[in-house]
Amino acid sequence: MAAEAEPWILLAIGSAFVALRLYARWSKVGFRELQLDDYLWVVFVLGFAADNALAYTVGAFFHGLTNSYMTPEEREALDPNSEEFDNRQWGSKIQIAGWSVYAFNLWVVKFTFAIFFSRLTSGVSHLQARVRIAYVLLGVTYIYVALGFLLSCQPFHHFWQIFPDPGKLCEPTNSPYYVLSALISDIVTDLYLVSIPLSLLWGVKIPMRKKVVLLGLFSGSFFVIIAGTIRGIVILTAGPEGAISGSQWANRETFVAAIIGNLPSCQPLFRKWASKVGLSGIFTRSHATGGPSYPLSSMNGGRGTERRTGAQVSNFTGTAWASDERIVDSSESVLPSNKVFDNNSNNIVVTHDFTVKEEYLKGT
Repeated sequence: MAAEAEPWILLAIGSAFVALRLYARWSKVGFRELQLDDYLWVVFVLGFAADNALAYTVGAFFHGLTNSYMTPEEREALDPNSEEFDNRQWGSKIQIAGWSVYAFNLWVVKFTFAIFFSRLTSGVSHLQARVRIAYVLLGVTYIYVALGFLLSCQPFHHFWQIFPDPGKLCEPTNSPYYVLSALISDIVTDLYLVSIPLSLLWGVKIPMRKKVVLLGLFSGSFFVIIAGTIRGIVILTAGPEGAISGSQWANRETFVAAIIGNLPSCQPLFRKWASKVGLSGIFTRSHATGGPSYPLSSMNGGRGTERRTGAQVSNFTGTAWASDERIVDSSESVLPSNKVFDNNSNNIVVTHDFTVKEEYLKGT
């Protein structure tokens, strides 16, 4: 009973986090200023619900049966007019749909991360280039995985063929291509995505305790990688229960992705609630530490042999969890404006002003 309820409980909690995120973002920027990643989270909830429905259907209506985990003798002996034969065919068809929705959900989350990081690194030229690479990487890997799910077995109807044995690549429950292509692409893209904010945060001069909190927050993708790895191992080793077990772990991985993906945007709301119950210390603001911060002079996008002289860099002022939009922003100043001077061969001096801004929910 608990196993049957788990997917729906995880769906409810994940959907609640998405709702909190949208409320926090609406409270901060208003409905008209919501970004593409906010809308993608609505799409994600629909995909999460569809994944749950497919997983439930395999177990409840077709008893977790597919064309996998059968001996040659069992395949030959199975009556094509029997209920089991029908269940195995339908179970295999749903597995194809389930894998496709699973990949869609994960890559939607990855694209929301990329869009968020695009705002987070706004103005930092070399990190913006890495975000653009992330978009290309995500697009290429998703096409590779999604098309592979459909084309790795030909002719297509062999995906639910029972006799003669269609071969491992035509058994969608535990197809080596399905498992490995999804897992490897998932790990590669997650590692690349998490490297973007970590490289930024590592250079920001803030107290170590707060840096650790931020690094931990953006390192949450490692939990998604762990869940995906466990899923792959379970599918390849679980035996006849692989269809149901794989669906359960897909649900858990999707749930973890939902929580990790929405924590940064929910934190202003959590800070507001914490302050009302006397726990505002959890989100205490940091103060300037007197040392240089992340070298914001890179924001000028300098090229060639330009030299930077007399540069001052700003100190970080923010919250322990950082702004939803960006750690470094250019807006209203809370610290004196700092300048970066670029000298070129013509002795023309270009001055860049940088400021640091804090963002809060309305009413805080």
